[in-house]
Amino acid sequence: MQRPLRSHQRQLAAVVQAIAAGETEARDILAAVTPGGGKSLLPVLAASALIASGHVERICWIVPRDSLRLQAEEAFADPAWRVALGHSLGVRAADNAPDPCRGLAGYVTTYQAVAAAPDLHLAEFRRHRTLLVIDEMHHLPSLAETDPVAAAQAEAAGEDQASAWSRAILPLLETSAVRLLLSGTLERADGRGILWLPYRRGPRARTREVELDAEGWAVVGYSRAQALAEKAVLPVTFGALDGEASWREEEVEVGPHRLSAPFPSETTRPALFTALRTGFAEALLREAFVAIRDLRARRREARGLPVGATARGLGKLLVVAPDQSAAKHYLEVLRRWIPAAQAEDVAQLATSDTPRAHEVLAAFRLRPEPSVLVTVAMAYEGLDAPEVAVVAALTHIRSRPWLEQMVARATRVDPHAGGYEAQRALVFHPDDPLFGGFRRRMETEQGTLARRPKEVRRQPPLPLWLLDQLPPAKEGITPLSSNALAMRFDTLRPGPELAMHRPENEEVQGEMLEVPSAAERRLRTRLGEMVAIQAVEDEAGRAGPRAGVAGPGLYHRYNACLKRVMGDKSRAQMTLAELQAAIGWLERNRLQDHLHLLDDDPRYAWSVRKRGEWKPPIGRPDRRSEAPGRGMG
Repeated sequence: MQRPLRSHQRQLAAVVQAIAAGETEARDILAAVTPGGGKSLLPVLAASALIASGHVERICWIVPRDSLRLQAEEAFADPAWRVALGHSLGVRAADNAPDPCRGLAGYVTTYQAVAAAPDLHLAEFRRHRTLLVIDEMHHLPSLAETDPVAAAQAEAAGEDQASAWSRAILPLLETSAVRLLLSGTLERADGRGILWLPYRRGPRARTREVELDAEGWAVVGYSRAQALAEKAVLPVTFGALDGEASWREEEVEVGPHRLSAPFPSETTRPALFTALRTGFAEALLREAFVAIRDLRARRREARGLPVGATARGLGKLLVVAPDQSAAKHYLEVLRRWIPAAQAEDVAQLATSDTPRAHEVLAAFRLRPEPSVLVTVAMAYEGLDAPEVAVVAALTHIRSRPWLEQMVARATRVDPHAGGYEAQRALVFHPDDPLFGGFRRRMETEQGTLARRPKEVRRQPPLPLWLLDQLPPAKEGITPLSSNALAMRFDTLRPGPELAMHRPENEEVQGEMLEVPSAAERRLRTRLGEMVAIQAVEDEAGRAGPRAGVAGPGLYHRYNACLKRVMGDKSRAQMTLAELQAAIGWLERNRLQDHLHLLDDDPRYAWSVRKRGEWKPPIGRPDRRSEAPGRGMG
């Protein structure tokens, strides 16, 4: 069954078709899509129409985190959408090596990579008409030269990392043929404007708002209300846990203070800071753990699966910690509640200093286990893991954009978990007034305002890229103790218009095609294995260079020989087609017959002289005179 397009996807398809047909002068498309509403298909829709019409030749998709590059590749490789849209485009997750597309329709990179090598990316944009897609555009603050009202004061204090990203990406915005800007929020936590967006005076003093009807712009909107009406996201039930906390400040013991004070005060944040690092945190974590355990048991029973059996669609728990030290402690606590034989597989950690963190994230997204993930900031934004059913929000951050992204990790519909009505997002959080204010604003505010930075800041807000590296202590505060008191639940329900929509359940996605970066890694590994096999066989059978010449360096000489055969291209530089051709050539040829290609390489001069004394085995011709690449077909 073909998947239906959501309203914002239909809007975007209409815009790009108008651009392709020359019916509009718009070249900037702003897609303001509620977190979890599904932005990943929009670049596929845009690229398939604009490349087919000849308006652009390539797509460059820039994401804020390295873990999101694979998800971007998967969006183009999704078999259902390839059939539905009739496209055969592919993009690859590129690093800062030359030729990032490698023969495909485009590439995916990160803000950090562009900032590290801006000239490389700008050269690509100048060589090819490019559709530029910027994911989570709100990470890029305005620059003084393009938006002095919002940015001049912040620039005077020194350029932060986010501003460096803006400075590197601005020339790409100016050079690209068409721009698609994606975001789940149109405001920044620091009040600054967002790079490239048009603004006008806001309804309140010292504010501006995004000018949604600016000339040359097309705006695609998808609010949370629309997403709920179309059953694109799940309703959310919030479990708010109240508690008390005590701490020491300047040698004076403070508290106990309740978390659920009616209004924010000077004790709100210290109490929250203490609660997240003492007994209260474990109590909230226990509530979330029991909730996911019970949910998985109910779903397992409904499917007739035995106790302990694992499968897709049973539900997963995401734990968002305040810092890395707390994250490691939470992981230890969770593993104590899980049978020892399963603990390490079931609950895992992904932070910026965790080995193989991106592999852990990928497994959490794509495999039945792990079913519990503890993180700080790595997984809060853009993590496409529909199986997340419960979130433990053990974070001190109270900025609306950040919290919206975190909540959205649980609001995605899981195609493996049954019907829409059987699913519900459950978010456990401290019952503090700041979180309560966020919940009210989540449903009532549009989030398009930018506030002018104040004249004096005691401390500028930390950029998101630093959130995962926050120290475990707060200056002047020593957490002492905390305890949980009462839990209350509150569900944000859709309005009455939901009853008017009865879309059919989405078809469960079929097996994904192999994405280009994964195929490249597999083929490069296969090439390395084939070279190593030939080196081992030739040395062991004395079929290669004579005894004493082979040695440990034979593998490296064979690699150098293969590089010459492939036109001086290393495996890391080869396209998918070239990697496949190299494998085909190795299947039909022996590298020891082509070592003459290294005659002019001083690194192998000694082995070349020794090879002059070597004669080919009886029955095997000496192919040293053959031209490079012969037999490649």
